[in-house]
Amino acid sequence: MGLWERYVAPPLVSAACSTKPIRKQREKVVPLAEGVVLEIGCGSGTNFPYYTPEKVTRLHALEPSPGMIARARKALNASPMAGKVDFMEAGAEAVPLDEASVDTVMITFVLCTIPDWEAALSEARRVLKPGGKVLFSEHGLAPDEGVAKWQRRIEPVWKPLAGGCHLTRNTAALLGAGGFEMDRVESMYLPSTPKFAGFVTWGSAKAA
Repeated sequence: MGLWERYVAPPLVSAACSTKPIRKQREKVVPLAEGVVLEIGCGSGTNFPYYTPEKVTRLHALEPSPGMIARARKALNASPMAGKVDFMEAGAEAVPLDEASVDTVMITFVLCTIPDWEAALSEARRVLKPGGKVLFSEHGLAPDEGVAKWQRRIEPVWKPLAGGCHLTRNTAALLGAGGFEMDRVESMYLPSTPKFAGFVTWGSAKAA
């Protein structure tokens, strides 16, 4: 891991993922989590304030970056989820949890950065209990060809600067290919956000 990835990218990504429009997206999905929750890529703990402690019995916070986990631990101190979170320093492609052990998988603004998204979604299916759900909010490929064209142009430069973030992943298509069936899906361009990075899709899904 280079100096950029270790020291520069974490605070930049944390700031980008904490803007007001993205916080509003988190408010739409995170409070719906219940039971035992696996959060894939907890980052700096941005989702922690939005969980409903009365509905969540345990939160497994998965994150491969030790720098992000350090930030998340500090965020947890001011969160109502303190005492209910355990951190797992691991990638989403190999989740250190038993099969069928999780009620909710939370995926917010992280699917764009996971190198092997197919393995990550396979692991999400493996750890979900029968009847469990995936809650998601992700940015990705825009439906407007003019915007999508710019996304494809910008992505090669964007990825190394933004922690491996892809601009052109289609969230709903990835979940479908990963064996999930949509219960609810909505999308929009985020306000006050460049369109090339601001098309978001959110909702819930279950194993097909």
